[in-house]
Amino acid sequence: MNSAPKSVRLHIGLFGRTNVGKSSFLNRIAGQDVAIVSPVPGTTTDVVEKAMELLPIGPVVVLDTAGLDDRSPLGAARALRARAALERSDVVVLVVEPGVWGPLEEEIVSAARQRRVPVVVVINKTDLTQPADSFVEAVGCRADACMTAECADPATRRLIADRFRECLLKVLPDDAIRSPPLLGDLVPAGGWIVLVVPIDLQAPKGRLILPQVQAIRDALDHDAMCVVIKERELGAALRRIPEPPALAVCDSQVVLKMVADLPPSVPCTTFSILFARSRGDLMEFARGAAHLDRLSPGARVLIAEACSHHALEDDIGRVKIPRWLRRHVGGDLHIEHCQGRDFPDNLTPFDLVVHCGACMLTRREVLRRIELVRRAGVPITNYGLCIAATQGVLERTLGPFPVALEAWRVARAGLREVSP
Repeated sequence: MNSAPKSVRLHIGLFGRTNVGKSSFLNRIAGQDVAIVSPVPGTTTDVVEKAMELLPIGPVVVLDTAGLDDRSPLGAARALRARAALERSDVVVLVVEPGVWGPLEEEIVSAARQRRVPVVVVINKTDLTQPADSFVEAVGCRADACMTAECADPATRRLIADRFRECLLKVLPDDAIRSPPLLGDLVPAGGWIVLVVPIDLQAPKGRLILPQVQAIRDALDHDAMCVVIKERELGAALRRIPEPPALAVCDSQVVLKMVADLPPSVPCTTFSILFARSRGDLMEFARGAAHLDRLSPGARVLIAEACSHHALEDDIGRVKIPRWLRRHVGGDLHIEHCQGRDFPDNLTPFDLVVHCGACMLTRREVLRRIELVRRAGVPITNYGLCIAATQGVLERTLGPFPVALEAWRVARAGLREVSP
């Protein structure tokens, strides 16, 4: 990988009215002209994404959105796309002009508060109009951080970027800067991990899939040693290396073979379960997995895939998981799919949501989806837990995560008590 993927970058959303200088501000903090700037309202017609390194925070993606008050023929559609970018934003940056604050600005702040997203207000164009002290004070009370910015003087570029970094460091929680490890905390320094990586039609030619690459990198970052093998080589690898691995991780599709070949004393899990913890809420997914035993023929299940890959023969989400679910419940199910960033507004008709590992989404996006499902009163789990549960090995693969394992056991016992 030549650069960090978008899913592990902090997402910063720029919002505001047309012509307040959002794109100019993006160019200032990027240190280059990455967005078209024009006095014509509505110049930004869709969400513009700029990936960059913003030290000391690290890799980020800045989302430059269209003006929320765009009254052009396509203005409503543009504003809708801008509001949708809120769901992807880890930080909301609201750009305003001196003295201008109204219902649109309040709407953005309110939406951010509902999503527990910090708000940075940038009072722009201060080289053209100086804001009143009372305005700066009032705006500062509505935001987690506030700064001023000049829009026309190129000499201020470095100063504006420095101010912006200071604001981000003030408002960001620790976990936004220090991402939770995938597996590094499960293995002592100097220990070794065996990664069981099947090569099938879904694997990109000449490369490994993203979760496998990120697991290798995380292991190396934590001074662990990796042995990467295909599933049929696991037994031979264990015989060749006298010391047992500190952890074994496999693709969910070969979890039965891994469990069969591993000594019971070796902790093991799957890539998808690792991502359930890193990208989402493993406790919630574990509780959701308990509901698999409550499904009956005719139930409605939503399978959510974060990427929009072309489904091939025996696809994991389109073919294998539906097959395993139907076998688990002993009958047919009504299974629907959604892909990419499409996610249903109405989740109440479903009896269960099964989400992919979400290697292409940010953690905030996944947590937001979990919250939407929770509000609808629907259980949610992910591919790894679903597959392990339908194969009868969930207890083993949750072994490295005792708190999540206990959550699954408690939820399962509770559901059995209320069963008719």
